[in-house]
Amino acid sequence: MSEASQVTTIAGRLADFTGKLSRDMVPRKIFDKAKLLLLDMVGAALASSSFDFGQRAVQGLLALGTGPSTVIGFREKLPLRDAVLVNGILVHGLDYDDTSIYGRVHPSGSCGTTALGLSGHLGSSGLELLLSYIAALECTVRLGAVVKGGFQQRGFHPTGVVGTFGATLAAGRLLGLSTHESAMAQGIALSMAAGSQEFATEGAWTKRMHPGWAGASGITAAALAKSGFIGPSLAYEGKRGLYNLYLGELAAQCELALATDRLGIDWQIETIAFKPLPACYFNVPTIDCAIRLAEQHQLRASDIAHVRTLLPQAAVNLVCEPKNAKRRPHDSYAAQFSIYFTTAAALIRRRFILDDLADAALHDPDILSLADRVEYAVDEETKFPEFYSGAVIVTTHDGRVLEARDDMNRGAPERPLSESEIIAKFTNSAERVFAPAKAARIAEMILAVEKLDNAATLTQRLGRE
Repeated sequence: MSEASQVTTIAGRLADFTGKLSRDMVPRKIFDKAKLLLLDMVGAALASSSFDFGQRAVQGLLALGTGPSTVIGFREKLPLRDAVLVNGILVHGLDYDDTSIYGRVHPSGSCGTTALGLSGHLGSSGLELLLSYIAALECTVRLGAVVKGGFQQRGFHPTGVVGTFGATLAAGRLLGLSTHESAMAQGIALSMAAGSQEFATEGAWTKRMHPGWAGASGITAAALAKSGFIGPSLAYEGKRGLYNLYLGELAAQCELALATDRLGIDWQIETIAFKPLPACYFNVPTIDCAIRLAEQHQLRASDIAHVRTLLPQAAVNLVCEPKNAKRRPHDSYAAQFSIYFTTAAALIRRRFILDDLADAALHDPDILSLADRVEYAVDEETKFPEFYSGAVIVTTHDGRVLEARDDMNRGAPERPLSESEIIAKFTNSAERVFAPAKAARIAEMILAVEKLDNAATLTQRLGRE
């Protein structure tokens, strides 16, 4: 297939857009938001670096050898693709990273770690880092939006699946691929895209791995394509392309036009939300409701007879069932995906922060006792999938029935976190690892990343000294 005809395919059009994207094609608000998303991504990784899963991931890959690439928040360095894998684990590991409800995907864990790692490895400019990141974000959200939630219905985690293609596009731009080569790279990536949702059954750690694996796969696919390795041209719309293969009968609900219509005119990066709390986004509205009720009515755990939470049907298998396991989360990750634990902790502590995922919180007898009094029901008035929404109804021992509802999640584009809130979130996470002066310098560099002559100037600062 010629390069001209290849631009008529989805892969070709995404490749053409990514390769040609320039600073003057990106609206100022998108350009500035991308820098905040990059800052937020680095902060999420730093927050994870002190947790057991992050340390185990680093130690596991160190056994295969060291390398020149920075692991965010660590002294140890790894080969490029291993560093991208671990950084993706760190970014997504606490579910504190950005998300697009429109695309049903956490895009930065794959797109950002690829752009950051590979640009630092190659010595690309900060502007090239940012433009490759912006293109990858836009394409990833669009590819996820096509399926309208179908990946989850089939048991796939879209962050891993479509993130592989966004990472491939970012890597392709940084490696200087032609439109034809970048389209080939996406075809190669089709044989690498993965992400099973079986983790939700038992709170396994594999969800954390999906964006990092996507990033490492994207770099591999782009490198192979640059050498002339041939992939299928119909990566998405082919008979055995992404959507038909992964979705089966649900492929009929796909709207393929969403991948490329008005590409570069309408920016779906606008749909990406900054996560305000370190928990599954389905739990964020109920956490906020619980905190609001506890503060307004000065509730104590001993006051509460029963708690009823209302969530979308789509949340049930992720945060509600199996009930017994969800009521006794065995680690921080299981806790983040438990409607029982997060609601109880929010009611008792009137907050939900990283410290509420520590072992002391997981074994707090007051939280666990209240978790046993939390139930759930499907919310008939849910605003999902337009927004994450939910409600909490508390019945007290003295007969009061107290209710709070949140129909639009904090962090949504229509209810955004302010720039100062996003920077404060980064600072709180970064200062768990670095001295305040270093954390502030990193934030300053990221928020002016387009001015860097060499992205390695930034990446080298992200590890411990």
